[in-house]
Amino acid sequence: MGHGWEGVVLKLMRGRDFTFTVTAAEQLTDGFRRVSVTDGGLLAATGGAHPTMWVRLWFERHGKPHQRAYTLVDPDPEAGTFSLDFALHDGPATDWARAAAPGDTIDATLQGTGFALPEPAPSRLFVIGDPASLPAINSLLAAAPGTPATIWYESAPGTDDEPPLRLDQAHHTLHRVDRHGRGGELIDAVRSTLPRLLGDDPSDAYVWIACDTATTRSLSGYVRRDLAVPKERVHALGYWRAG
Repeated sequence: MGHGWEGVVLKLMRGRDFTFTVTAAEQLTDGFRRVSVTDGGLLAATGGAHPTMWVRLWFERHGKPHQRAYTLVDPDPEAGTFSLDFALHDGPATDWARAAAPGDTIDATLQGTGFALPEPAPSRLFVIGDPASLPAINSLLAAAPGTPATIWYESAPGTDDEPPLRLDQAHHTLHRVDRHGRGGELIDAVRSTLPRLLGDDPSDAYVWIACDTATTRSLSGYVRRDLAVPKERVHALGYWRAG
């Protein structure tokens, strides 16, 4: 399957193509499935992995190529392996993940990824996300072991009782937020608690936001303007668009 006009654009933007081969698949929870792969040389070509590193996977939808971004889970540069966690919902990515079996292959393009914690290292983390960004949340927390972190995690009512977040109970505090309709509850939850947690001096904190585009935009503006968190201490990326 070719990659269509999106593939052409990514090539012009210096995207690099790889083919992953499935080695295993497991159901983590009712809402998440993990697929482990060999990387087709990706980690060797990039010199390793950085926190929250992601790739674009290619699927077929209605006979046309369709790409979505996924975070690398537990990358092993020496072995050339990692896993990919899929939040399960209707769509071609979920269909592929449910059926994935050892020996299956999938095309991927590396383009656009890049992340590093600021210097000096933050002494506090404030993390805002949802199922789409859960693997990146885990990667971020692993990159700052021992750092106190407060996590606001949004999900639909009645979904996984225990999302596969890798929390350190000694340092991490989780706030679960139910999403109804087009959302809004997450914004309210953050606005009602973050100012008190930040205190008068937010310069030692780091705020990471990755949820739907509208919520991400609203919260990133609030954190920068109203709470005066320095822009180099805020990372915001809209992972998806609400329909």
